[in-house]
Amino acid sequence: MKEVRIAMWSGPRNISTALMRSFENRKDTSVLDEPFYAFYLSKKNYNHPLKELILDSQSKNWDEIAKYCSEEMPNQSRVWYQKHMAHHILKGCDLNWLGKVKNCILIRHPKSVINSYSKKYKIESIRQLGYQQQLEIFHYLVVQNNIEPIIIDANDLLDDPKRMITKLCNKLDIKFTKRMLSWPVGKRDSDGVWGPYWYENVYKSTQFIAPSKKSINLKKSLLPIYRECLSNYNFLFEKRLKL
Repeated sequence: MKEVRIAMWSGPRNISTALMRSFENRKDTSVLDEPFYAFYLSKKNYNHPLKELILDSQSKNWDEIAKYCSEEMPNQSRVWYQKHMAHHILKGCDLNWLGKVKNCILIRHPKSVINSYSKKYKIESIRQLGYQQQLEIFHYLVVQNNIEPIIIDANDLLDDPKRMITKLCNKLDIKFTKRMLSWPVGKRDSDGVWGPYWYENVYKSTQFIAPSKKSINLKKSLLPIYRECLSNYNFLFEKRLKL
């Protein structure tokens, strides 16, 4: 099998870390956890938990990180799964390197994302949630590379992990393995230093969990942001990889 670099573009409070666990449990795969996080925090005035630790843990140079993500494969692996946060892309960032990786977009209904994220950090802008940036990635790849990225919806994956991951692997030209459906409990050396704040549930997990059916009522103050996110989400949802 040829080398495959996968850039999975998610927003916050999605199943992105669980999906990283799924890929990391493959024998042929290395993973990379949010390599642009320190860059993002160095440019924004957000006082995220563990901010100074994050800034010290990674390069803060966009071009240096992009070059790393698009060139040599680590650990003699055949598959390199890169978990990226779409909201880490800031205006003016060079996206040319996206042509050297297989891009995927992981979406989740904004009502669930906003409900979860607002419990962890104050939401002041739609660009904290990644939907605009995911749409920008989509249009960039269509215009510059004449290719649509693979889009998967979190609920589709959680409803039928085996079927959706098999479809994803087929799209990526890699073999599906049952190892992707479960993983050992606990922390990983590959986790970012922010893990203790954000990954509590993932640390306890061993597999994908069916989505909650509970109804969600957002605060009125968040409804304008929700409606804008929903418009972007619906566009991407219509183009998703279907079960």
